[in-house]
Amino acid sequence: MMKVTLTRRKVVIVGGGITGLTTAYYLQQKTMAHNLPLEIVLIDASLRLGGKIHTVRKNGYIIERGPESFFDTRSSVRSLARDLNIEHKIIQNNNGRTFIAIGNKLHQIPSNLLLGGSPKILSVLTSNFLSLSGKVRAAGDLLLPKLPHDADEPISDFFRRRFGKELVENLVEPVLAGTYAGDVDHVSMQSMFPQFYQLEKDYGSLLVGMKKTGRGIYALFDAPGEIHYESFDGGLETMIERLESALTNVTILKGLKVDSIEKNADLTQQLYLNDGTSMQADQVVVTTPFNVAKKIFRDSETLNNMGNMNYATIATVTLAFDKKVMQKYADALNFFVSRSSDFAITTCTWSNRKFDHVAPEGHELLRVYIGRVGDESIVELSDNEIEKIVLQDLKKAIGLQERPSLMVVARWKESMPQYTIGHAERMETMKEQFYQENPNVHLTGSSYEGISIPDCVTQGMETAEEILQQLLEEKLAI
Repeated sequence: MMKVTLTRRKVVIVGGGITGLTTAYYLQQKTMAHNLPLEIVLIDASLRLGGKIHTVRKNGYIIERGPESFFDTRSSVRSLARDLNIEHKIIQNNNGRTFIAIGNKLHQIPSNLLLGGSPKILSVLTSNFLSLSGKVRAAGDLLLPKLPHDADEPISDFFRRRFGKELVENLVEPVLAGTYAGDVDHVSMQSMFPQFYQLEKDYGSLLVGMKKTGRGIYALFDAPGEIHYESFDGGLETMIERLESALTNVTILKGLKVDSIEKNADLTQQLYLNDGTSMQADQVVVTTPFNVAKKIFRDSETLNNMGNMNYATIATVTLAFDKKVMQKYADALNFFVSRSSDFAITTCTWSNRKFDHVAPEGHELLRVYIGRVGDESIVELSDNEIEKIVLQDLKKAIGLQERPSLMVVARWKESMPQYTIGHAERMETMKEQFYQENPNVHLTGSSYEGISIPDCVTQGMETAEEILQQLLEEKLAI
């Protein structure tokens, strides 16, 4: 009986952020487990892997230039960490109070309203971040009937209908702008918070539904009970470093940019690099932002017919202090900033209170976001100008008088994809048409089905599984 050997295949992954790394890792593990002849190549334009995840370890401080934590409601990051043997390095946040800056004052947000764990309805209606009329209107959620949602809508429209204008301005908008740099008047409710539609359907009142299910505003998926901010001992880059070291059967090319990708007559893909070379691939995974993917596939009629995706430009500003400089809000973890305030910053976190071991004992580490949709110009200022603005805001907000011993500014130009109205349907139609043009190309990452770290890890896992199934079907066909 003649032995048939599966032809060796080549998969090229474009982009070495968390999506690309997760795809490469699980593709490597799965093909080794099934003894499939597969060559895997990962290309990244940067000289370092990790994309927006970038940890600076300096003078005893652990500083995150990009994201500093995640909500792992699907346990995708924990699953990846378990497979990488670093699950024991996952750390969770300490408890503390959260505030909203309205005008020049900080107002505490009721306990559990953000993270879940049965928020008390009375605490929402008696809190001081709403006026008397705002509380009366917010209480209307208990009486309003559930409404049909046949079409997507802005986040602001949904919450304004349930709770009124003031709660949107004083809670929903600052929390979401401080987290996703998004404009609640344009960001899709269906893409970002679909679970609230289900809460309304099941309970009528969102307040009642949040109390009974234990979901807070941040509970993006059907996860009962309280959720936590999580990170890794040593910072988020601990996960990136472990992934890179685990990719023993993957060729990693750093400092190379993919200029364009074209389809060959045999349906393989030809990748043209900025060093003048090219390579052929049987399958390609593109994890870059959508607007970059659109330039790479410049001959794609489907992508050319799509408008560019909107992205927010932000900066993170981390300030280290050689001693404890704040006593006034000694148990505060963070505060968000309402648009009605007098501040340029959008959120501030006491990183040393949120997580242990990110600052030397007795020292403090504050992390501030600046920039949001419609207010990106501040990010282009010099470091000195940004430092002056941030310190002025922190002096007004929390009485900070000291100057930092260390400051790290990280600018992220067009870094936060904005899922505008109709995003999910638009992406589904686009992918269906694009894959008809390029059946061996996979578009994945934060531009498509979730912008958080767990979302991107999930997409990487699913992409690897999809490619594996195609290879197994090819093997069985032989």
